Amino acid sequence: MHHRGSGLFSDMLRQSDWVLFLLCSMATFYGMLLILSATHTVYNGTLKYVAVQGVGYVLGSIFYFTLSSLDIVELSKKWKWMLGFNIGFIGMLLTPFGMTRNGNRAWLGVNDLGRKLGIGALASFPLYIQPAEIVKITFIILLARQLVYLREEHDLRHFVNVMQPALHAGFMFALYYVVSRDAGSGLVYLFVFVCMAFAAGYGAIWLALGVGGVAGGLFAAWHFHLLRGDWYKRIQVVLDHEYDPLGKGWQQTRGMLALGSGGMTGQGLFHGTQTQSPYRSALPERQTDYIFCVCGEELGFLGCALIIILLLGIVIRCFLVARDATTPMESLVCVGMAGMLIFQTVMNIGMCLFLLPVVGLTLPFFSYGGTSVMTLFAAMGVVSGIKKRSRPEWLMNS
Repeated sequence: MHHRGSGLFSDMLRQSDWVLFLLCSMATFYGMLLILSATHTVYNGTLKYVAVQGVGYVLGSIFYFTLSSLDIVELSKKWKWMLGFNIGFIGMLLTPFGMTRNGNRAWLGVNDLGRKLGIGALASFPLYIQPAEIVKITFIILLARQLVYLREEHDLRHFVNVMQPALHAGFMFALYYVVSRDAGSGLVYLFVFVCMAFAAGYGAIWLALGVGGVAGGLFAAWHFHLLRGDWYKRIQVVLDHEYDPLGKGWQQTRGMLALGSGGMTGQGLFHGTQTQSPYRSALPERQTDYIFCVCGEELGFLGCALIIILLLGIVIRCFLVARDATTPMESLVCVGMAGMLIFQTVMNIGMCLFLLPVVGLTLPFFSYGGTSVMTLFAAMGVVSGIKKRSRPEWLMNS
């Protein structure tokens, strides 16, 4: 029995996509180095953040290799349970376990409950999770199944069939936003839908109408003041960098100052002026939202280029697996995973460059967040499993 178990484990390791795993690992270790520097002075040299990230990496690696053996086509047959899980897990944010941070009720944990009950151990518990991160994976699998079913059984050129997946994505965005008020993570669902719909064969006219409709809706929301209060200022500071530089523009102004002072090679690790300031306001959210600015200040343009190269390598690997996948559904899942990474990367770096508004999206694999790292490795584990099943049977068993 022991021999059989060890054999299954060795097969799991051997058949996984090691190129993808190594790319993800390199990005995570690079991120941990930046997190170590970002928290070195302002948090008195604590290793807590690096330790949490390390635990996230270890657990994420286990998820990666475990999910590499998962057949998502079979899993998707339980689509009703998966849909129920997606709705229920996000709905848990409305329970006493929901935690509000920076105006968004986007985390599950026991901290707030511990404070209310006066239990110190719970109030300072270091682990909390973000349901939106985990639900992204099951959402992508569900959406892929839905798109393939409609394409093969019906016709994606007809309005009713076009609208069903769009309403699915729109519902997930609306549900998450209403519950959490976190628009950034919710927008990922919409972008992933656009990528997967395009890959599934949606007509250009439908995609153009969809994008135009969203753009028109945003314009109307802006004009009739339907957006959440602080969103006007978030967008206004991007359009006019001199607008509210000490308020809503403060974070991005400090981020640009850090990025611009790094030059080609940076000021040196643990030597960045903003990064090593003992004042949190010098470079806010430096280990999460603005980790790219930390890299720019201390390692310069070359350090930032390496971040982009690693993330681009992971995205390209996802597209290569999508190209060689044995089923249309598996191919669409890979496209969805790549779309998720692209959107988060572009939004985070665009925010750091003061080209896009602050939406609270972290840089994949690099920003601090144990749940984020675990979820990203789990998502890439799904891609690894698709890669494994795209190989001929005789090669898989050799």
